Amino acid sequence: MAQLPWYMSKYYFVFLCFFTSAVSAQVLGQRPQIAVSNNSLAVQYYRDGEYEKAAALFEKLFEKSNSDLYFNIYFSTLLKLKKYAQAELLVKKGAKADPTNDDYVIAQGKIYQEQGDEKNAGKTFSKLINQLPKDEFKVRILANSFYQYGNYDEAVETFKRGRVLLEDPNAFTFELINLYRFRKDKPMLMQTYLDALATMPELLPQAENVISNAFDDNADYVNFQTGILKKIQKQPDATVYVKLLTWNYIQMQQYDMALRQLIAFDKRTKDDGSTLFNSLEVFANNNAFDSAIKGYEYLVSKGENNSYFLPAKVELLNTKYNLLIEGVKPTEDVNKLAQEYQDLLAKYGKNKNTLFAAQKLAQLNAYYLNNPKKAQGILEEILRIPGLPETVIGETKLALGDVYILTGQPWDAFLTYEQVAKQFEGQQIANEASFKSAKLSFYQGNFAYALSQCQVLKAATSQLIANDALNLSLLITDNNQDPKDSSALKMYADAEMLIFRNKTQPAIQKLDSVNIVYPQNSVADAVLMSKAKIYISKADYTKAIETLTNLANQYKDGIFTDDALFMLGDLYETKLNDKEKAKTYFEKLITDYPGSMFVADARKRFRALRANDGV
Repeated sequence: MAQLPWYMSKYYFVFLCFFTSAVSAQVLGQRPQIAVSNNSLAVQYYRDGEYEKAAALFEKLFEKSNSDLYFNIYFSTLLKLKKYAQAELLVKKGAKADPTNDDYVIAQGKIYQEQGDEKNAGKTFSKLINQLPKDEFKVRILANSFYQYGNYDEAVETFKRGRVLLEDPNAFTFELINLYRFRKDKPMLMQTYLDALATMPELLPQAENVISNAFDDNADYVNFQTGILKKIQKQPDATVYVKLLTWNYIQMQQYDMALRQLIAFDKRTKDDGSTLFNSLEVFANNNAFDSAIKGYEYLVSKGENNSYFLPAKVELLNTKYNLLIEGVKPTEDVNKLAQEYQDLLAKYGKNKNTLFAAQKLAQLNAYYLNNPKKAQGILEEILRIPGLPETVIGETKLALGDVYILTGQPWDAFLTYEQVAKQFEGQQIANEASFKSAKLSFYQGNFAYALSQCQVLKAATSQLIANDALNLSLLITDNNQDPKDSSALKMYADAEMLIFRNKTQPAIQKLDSVNIVYPQNSVADAVLMSKAKIYISKADYTKAIETLTNLANQYKDGIFTDDALFMLGDLYETKLNDKEKAKTYFEKLITDYPGSMFVADARKRFRALRANDGV
């Protein structure tokens, strides 16, 4: 049953109070559900389509109680049986007892409709609507009654008439939106939102959500775009329509068009940049990095006196950084980006406000510029900044521990991880530190200590850390049973250390060597997973998919198989825009690996993809 808007629950609440067990009785095609206790037999007959038996029982129940509750379902049963004369007598009897009740007039009109007499039905309904007084409550009651009888067009006309009577063009906006949603009337849904937003801009988030669920494909967004542009022509300075148009372009993945519109609005209205700045985050979240960069560069170009100069500068650098680490931009841009961070720190100094720049500069030096010593110095400087929050201190120490590994100081790294684990005991960051200790021990071939840490972490509150700890413990226990497998595991651990140090090419060579030196080893699936992650980091999605597919097909019972299926679904959806392939892998994960930690996310994404197909 469709969910009823609040104003359409006139009888529904009474039904629920009066009866006790739920049944579905679609009275007049779209009647609310009715619940019964002692009268379940009559309703069961109705549900089963045995209308003659139902009518006989409902007639007795109605005559005994003379209740509106029984009138509704008894009337419906008579219409199902096409006993129009008997239905008309029932209506006249009700109207005689309560001549002010419009429901009986609507019921008479319904009889005309069922008999194909649209002319008299129309006259009956129009008379009710045209006789409406200037009374908001009575407008709602009549519209509700029309809805109860499945006359949705008349319910809409009632609300529109109410707007005229009340001299309020925005009256009953929510009611009309609900009706248009129920009827899947996309043109009127769009127009109602467009008309309302001028005076009710707070509706924008709701409008975006409702419309995205109602639209089927790009053609709907193109039609909506036409309507928005007409509104902008009439009200060029209305921010809400600019935001809506931007959102519409983003749904169509036309980011440059959205950016052009935002910049034009900023220039035309001499805006402070807030509208553009707030929209650019959406660009970045949708991987429209180039468009986001152009937008931030425009804001920076407005000069230092603009209130969004520094925030735009910050986000500009962050976006460039994200492009770099995701492999979207070539690594030769690293030096240029590092210099931009350096310039910002030189101008504003190292402090809490520029902390992000120092952290990113350390990351670039550690993993991209092959200068871990400089990264170590930057992180140590950060720790000397006064007034840092405890969490920032903990995160910085973890980053410093990672850098110690790069500088050949594994003992210092181990002590740093252990210090964080003890300092933040019981917190998420402590589990992260303990897992880093386990991974370091694994890299060094100290499998016993790594395994002991993982046994504890398998109960961590973070599902991600718990899953990683479980995978590492299984990797060790499954591949440390005989000398050959132990040696293969050690070589694999060496390759993982190279990956950690961002030395991807030597890491691939080392991973390939595992199978050459130790044929038919037990870490082959782990080797494939590590290679796939390297390819993804380099944006080589073709090789990544080939590798993950081999893993999923060859090692159906492996510890990385569910990871591989989820990664395949993600790659096909977000990188290759192949929604059908993405659905295939998400569905396979859900069906074949119901215990996987990825199932909930896979199910959510599968449903979203299926909904976009209109299924």
